[in-house]
Amino acid sequence: MTAIELKDVTVVLGGRPVVDGIDASVAKGEWLALIGPNGAGKTTLLRAIARLVSFSGLIALGGRSVREVPRVELARLIAVVPQEPSTPAWMTVGEYVLLGRTPHLGPLAKEGRRDREAAARAVARLDLIGYEERRLGTLSGGEKQRAVVARALAQEARIILLDEPTAALDIGHQQQAFDLLDALRAESGLTLVAAMHDLTLAAQYAGRMVLLDGGRVVAEGVPRDVLTEKLIASHYGASIAVVPVGDRIAVIPRRERAS
Repeated sequence: MTAIELKDVTVVLGGRPVVDGIDASVAKGEWLALIGPNGAGKTTLLRAIARLVSFSGLIALGGRSVREVPRVELARLIAVVPQEPSTPAWMTVGEYVLLGRTPHLGPLAKEGRRDREAAARAVARLDLIGYEERRLGTLSGGEKQRAVVARALAQEARIILLDEPTAALDIGHQQQAFDLLDALRAESGLTLVAAMHDLTLAAQYAGRMVLLDGGRVVAEGVPRDVLTEKLIASHYGASIAVVPVGDRIAVIPRRERAS
């Protein structure tokens, strides 16, 4: 079953197409990584899927155009983990994670037991127990990012869009966060679309990749087909080696010989 379908999706910003005629699809329960050099259009494409930026073409969720989905319903369907989230310094971690339940509340309604339980599960999964009363302004960058991911999990959406979700995390918490997301994907059919710069990390977790450059799709497929020395050299301007790691691969920069 297709969770997300894109047909001829174009986003024009500042008079130029930042996303240019993209066709793609994401199956329910799939982890799709969006990769590409800086300015390739990855973040803008995520924002278009979440209807946070105007676009032309078609974006459909489960066969239904996002333009036909009311905002409140869309917020229940999609959780977004942005690259630079708004994290009010005065708010506690517990309060912030509980905000993930907002789409499930009626007008003037207060959080109930189910909402608090969902938030508590997310706090535990992101190793934030004991942080509930800490203010966001007192957290390190990595701790704050874990709170952002916890808020998205508390939302219990069927689709999560992630923009460099672990950039501020140490390697242990990167692995913890991605293992958790992958387990939820496998258990409940969660669909993940993540813009990622770390190609090795993307190759370890994503089932499929779309390589963007200049707002266009230039390659797509399983990591082994997309992360080739030729494609990376052509679109990143980088010399790399692709190394097998179990049934996955790692991307290693080649150091130029010292003169």
